[in-house]
Amino acid sequence: TTLVRTLARVLGLETKRVQFTNDLLPADILGTAIFDHGNQKFLFHPGPVFTNVLIADELNRGTPRTQSAFLQAMEERRVSLD
Repeated sequence: TTLVRTLARVLGLETKRVQFTNDLLPADILGTAIFDHGNQKFLFHPGPVFTNVLIADELNRGTPRTQSAFLQAMEERRVSLD
């Protein structure tokens, strides 16, 4: 973690870290759209996957759905929601 964060800092990249647990949902990683009553439209709140360098700790502890969403975002380099 320290090595990756230091390398990212030297290169000027944004870093985020995700601790995978059995209660982590795909939306916690990818982000979600939340309805704003004032504007009467949905606003997207990006998850930690929207960063330059993402540190995923203990990926094997996440649920299959969460692992699948994370690995799909890594492979395709894009996120599809809703």
